[in-house]
Amino acid sequence: MKIAISIGDINGIGPEIILKAHKKISKLCTPIYCVDKEILKKAAKLIRYKMPKDIKCQKIDKNIPTISPSTIDKDSGLYSYKSFKKSVALAKAKKVKAIITMPIHKKAWELANIKYKGHTDALRDYFKSEAIMILGSPRMFVALFSDHIPLRDVPNTINSESLSKFLINISSFVDKKCGVLGLNPHAGDFGVLGNEEEEIIKAIKIANTKLNKEVFQGPLVPDVAFNGKHLKYYVAMYHDQGLIPLKTLYFKESINITLNIPIIRTSVDHGCAFDIAYKNKAHIKSYINAVKMAVKMAHKE
Repeated sequence: MKIAISIGDINGIGPEIILKAHKKISKLCTPIYCVDKEILKKAAKLIRYKMPKDIKCQKIDKNIPTISPSTIDKDSGLYSYKSFKKSVALAKAKKVKAIITMPIHKKAWELANIKYKGHTDALRDYFKSEAIMILGSPRMFVALFSDHIPLRDVPNTINSESLSKFLINISSFVDKKCGVLGLNPHAGDFGVLGNEEEEIIKAIKIANTKLNKEVFQGPLVPDVAFNGKHLKYYVAMYHDQGLIPLKTLYFKESINITLNIPIIRTSVDHGCAFDIAYKNKAHIKSYINAVKMAVKMAHKE
């Protein structure tokens, strides 16, 4: 099974992870790296790592940027975007079964005049679809009803129509009970601390009725929903509400999955980690889990 892997920001830990995990990944699939081989050779030299001989790369650009460890610049931003676009093109052309994305730097994309805030935003535009971000590990997944938007804008996004549609769209991924978090402290405390929960309750009822089974429950009180023996699936109303508990519990192993688009896309659930770039300190567990999930999803198609 062929899977395309975008390089992410070359000044971060993406190249190191790809090199160190190549042997393990090759046992799960045939990786097609969307990066000029010269960059991986330079990365291998910088971390004093032997370049695997069987690495298969896709040429990205005749203007190959220089690796500048831990540096935010427009050249690395533009290159990471072109690598991502190449992986998507391979998937659309049915030349690979899925894509895995390594971490990009949002500021580097901005400096390169790329209009998207990240991979998920770009995928929404490419496919004209409400791409859904769900993150997690084998032990817990969190779907984000709203993701990369300012916190002040979140309450206005919550209505029973859009939320019920969101719940129905993720239901095929959820194989157990899924808790839906309230927005406000104490899940609104019966309207004392906010009334957005009324829309959440309506959305849960609509979704469960259309699915003809009790998949979703809530709204759950956010500050205790993850305490002790937690559920496997949750829906968070905003980015940090779901990702703070997830990354506290399962940071090194969690992954990012994009649902509701016509290709399979998974990703590592961490950033470029400029603080440890090219210092031989990067962990590969998230990347391996992302590949395993992509392979699993491809087999189900």
